[in-house]
Amino acid sequence: MKIDSIDHLNTATAQRVGVSFLHESADLHVSGTATYTDDLPELQGTAHIALGLSEKAHARLLEVDLEAVRQAPGVIAVLTVADIPAANNCGPILHDDPILADGVVHYFGQPIFAVIAKSHDQARRAARLGKISYEELPAILTPQEAKAANAGVLPLMSLKQGDAKKALESAPHRLQGTFQCNGQEQFYLEGQISYAVPKEYGAVHIWCSTQHPSEMQQLVAHCLGVGAHKVHVECRRMGGGFGGKESQSALYACVASMAAVKLQRPIKLRLDRDDDFMITGKRHGFYYEYDIGYDDEGRLLGARLDMTANSGFSADLSGPVATRAICHFDNAYYLSDVDMSALCGRTNTQSNTAFRGFGGPQGALVMEVALDTIARRLGKDPLDVRRINFYGKEDRNVTPYDQTVVDNIIHELVAELEETSEYRQRREHIRQFNASSPVLKKGLALTPVKFGISFNVPAFNQAGALVHVYRDGTVLVNHGGTEMGQGLNTKVAQVVAHELGLNLEHIRVTATDTTKVANTSATAASTGTDLNGKAAQDAAYQIRQRLTTVAAQLFSVEESNVKKFERGQVQIGDQTMPFFQLVEHAYQARVQLWSDGFYATPGLHWDSKVMKGNPFYYFSYGAAVAEVLIDTLTGESRLLRADVLHDVGKSINPALDIGQVEGAFIQGMGWLTTEELVWNAQGKLTTHAPSTYKIPAISDCPIDFRVNLFDGHNAMDSIHRSKAVGEPPLLLPFCVFNAIRDAVASVGNYQIEPELNAPATAEAVMRAVAAIRKAK
Repeated sequence: MKIDSIDHLNTATAQRVGVSFLHESADLHVSGTATYTDDLPELQGTAHIALGLSEKAHARLLEVDLEAVRQAPGVIAVLTVADIPAANNCGPILHDDPILADGVVHYFGQPIFAVIAKSHDQARRAARLGKISYEELPAILTPQEAKAANAGVLPLMSLKQGDAKKALESAPHRLQGTFQCNGQEQFYLEGQISYAVPKEYGAVHIWCSTQHPSEMQQLVAHCLGVGAHKVHVECRRMGGGFGGKESQSALYACVASMAAVKLQRPIKLRLDRDDDFMITGKRHGFYYEYDIGYDDEGRLLGARLDMTANSGFSADLSGPVATRAICHFDNAYYLSDVDMSALCGRTNTQSNTAFRGFGGPQGALVMEVALDTIARRLGKDPLDVRRINFYGKEDRNVTPYDQTVVDNIIHELVAELEETSEYRQRREHIRQFNASSPVLKKGLALTPVKFGISFNVPAFNQAGALVHVYRDGTVLVNHGGTEMGQGLNTKVAQVVAHELGLNLEHIRVTATDTTKVANTSATAASTGTDLNGKAAQDAAYQIRQRLTTVAAQLFSVEESNVKKFERGQVQIGDQTMPFFQLVEHAYQARVQLWSDGFYATPGLHWDSKVMKGNPFYYFSYGAAVAEVLIDTLTGESRLLRADVLHDVGKSINPALDIGQVEGAFIQGMGWLTTEELVWNAQGKLTTHAPSTYKIPAISDCPIDFRVNLFDGHNAMDSIHRSKAVGEPPLLLPFCVFNAIRDAVASVGNYQIEPELNAPATAEAVMRAVAAIRKAK
C-alpha cells in the first residue's frame, strides 16, 4: 500500500478509518506550540529538584555529609531516605528498587539525596556539593559475570518442548557458539520530568511524562502512605517514550510528590540529559550460549539456548522482558524440540527496563544470526534456508509455548518482497562486485518478523474510555492510553468519528488522566490502539444506540430504519437530520449523552511456571531487505538501500503506520550498528551524552528507502481488523546487521564466519575483518 496524499478533512469520503489523516498534533509539533510537561506555566512558589548521585558502582554509605548542600545559594531543603513518609520503593513488580539509596548504593549514578532549590540551576549546582564516604563492595558489571556468579534478580526461567537433547545428538550438523547484543538508550527527546502540586488533605496533582499514569498513581500513593484517590496523575503528551517511561518515570514522580507534600509548594523535577543517562535503565543487553541441530538442507531439528540478560541491580520489568525473549526465539520458524532458559542477571548497573520490542528483538536476533551462519556453512542462499523453516499453515504451526499460529501470512509476504526487492538478482550482482573490489565490500540480507501482540500478563490486556457528546454535536474523548508521538490519539479520534459519522474536527481527545479512567494499563506492548480503540468504540457505540432510539421515536419508525450516521448527518428512513439536532432532541428527552467503554482482549492465558499457553491475541508479520557497503580499511558501514514490507492488517491510518515502520527500522538499525553503551572498570557509564552515544542521524538513513504495507487484514477481531505497529518493525533491521556480516564474510570468500556481535560499530567491523584476514 502506497501513500500518495494526506487529506486532513478528507471530505471526499465518509470513511474515517483506513484514511491517512494528519497526526492530531502535527501543526503544534512543527510550530513548536505543542505543550509538554516542562511547558506548563509554573505556579507561584514553584521550586526545583536535582538529585545527588552515587559515584560508586557498589558500596556501603559510611557518611553522607550534606551540610554544604544545605548552605548552597537558593537551597530550600535537602531530602534523604529518612524523609520518605512510607514505602521507599519505585519498583513496578518487586519492592527491590529504592527511591533513594538506603545504606547501600548499587550502581554508579544511583540517587542518594534530593536538593530542592529556588531554581533548576541552583539545585544542580548544590547537588554536586555532597560529601559522601563509601566502603566499596564487589561489583558485577556484565551478564557473563552475573552468569558465572549465578546472580539473578529473579529465579531462572526455562521452557522445554519435545526432546532437545535427543534431537541435537541425532542431528547431522550442529552449530554451537556464543553471541552478544548490547543494550540501548531510549534517548527520548523529552527527558524524564514530573511537576507536582500539593492539594487539600495531603492530596497531590502530578503532571508526569509517563507511559503508565495508573502505576505512577499507585507508587506515589505507596510512597506517601495515602490512598490512590488522593493522587491525581495527568499526561497530555510525551516527547517520546520507547519504554523508558513505562516504569522508570516513577522515581521522579515519587520524589517530586514527596517534596511537594512535605514543603507544601509546587515542585518540578526535570532531569538533564547527562543525569537521565546515568540514572535510567536501558534496553537489556543479552549474552547467549547456543547449540542448534540442522540437516543438509538447513532444516532446524533441535535447539538449546541459554540466555543471560543484563538486568541491572533490580528486577524492574526484567521478568516480562525475558519471557518475551524466550517466546520470540522461534521468530517465524517452526521448532519441534527446544530447551531454552533465561537468567535475569543481577549487575551493578542501571536497572534495565522496557524498550520498544520488550525482549522480542533480543530473542529473535540470535535465531536470525544463526540461520545466516547455517546457510553459509551449507553453501546455500539464506532465504532458502529460512523458507524451509517457516511455520506452516496446517501443520508445523505450533509454537514452543503451545500456541497455534492461525494467521500465518509469512510465505506470501516474503514472496512478495523477494520479487519487489529483486533479491535474487541483487545477490548475484553483489557477489560479482565483491569479487572485483578488494577494499569496499557489499552485503545483502533478507530477514522476516513474526511478533506476538499482547501483554505477557493477561490482566494488563484491558482498557477503558469515556466519550462525551455535547449539545452542539461536538465530542470529547478520554481514554487510558498515553500519546508519545505515535499517533494513538489520532487513531482513537478516527475510531470515534467513524462510529458516530462525524468529521475529525468535531472530535477532541483530552489528556490521559487518572481521575477520568482508572486502573489503566501502560501504553506499551504495541497494544495502545488495540485496547483503547476498542474501549472508545464501545463507548461511542452505546451513545449511537441511544441516539438511534431517539431518532426512531422522533420519526415514528423502527430502529432498523435508522440506517446511517455519516458526514454529520443521520439517515432515518428516507429523511436526514443533522447529528447536532438529533443530539439536542436527545438532551431534551433526558437521554444520557456520555458513556464509558471497556474492552478486555479475549482468549489469553499463560502458565508462567512452565511458560506455556496462549499469550498473544495475534501475530504481526513483516520482512525487510538491506543492502550495505563496508570499508574494510576503516570498518565504516553504510546502508545503501532498504526494502520493507510490513503487515499492519487493515490499517486505520496508513500514513501514521508507515511513519512508525520507518522510525522503528532506523531505531532498530541504530541499536545494531552505532549505539554502543560503555561502562568503565569502575562501573561508570562513559557514553552518557549525545557527544559519546551515537544515535542514527538523517545521514544514516538510506537514500533508497522503500517502505510498503502488506495488503491484508487481521484474522482476529481487532479494532477495525488492524494490527499493532509500534514494536514489530523494530525487528526488521536485523537484515542490516546480517548484511554487514555478509559483507564481512565476503573478505574470506564466505568460507569463514565473522566474529561480530551487536552493535556492529566501525571498530567491531574492523576487528571482524582483521580476524578473517588472519584466519585466511
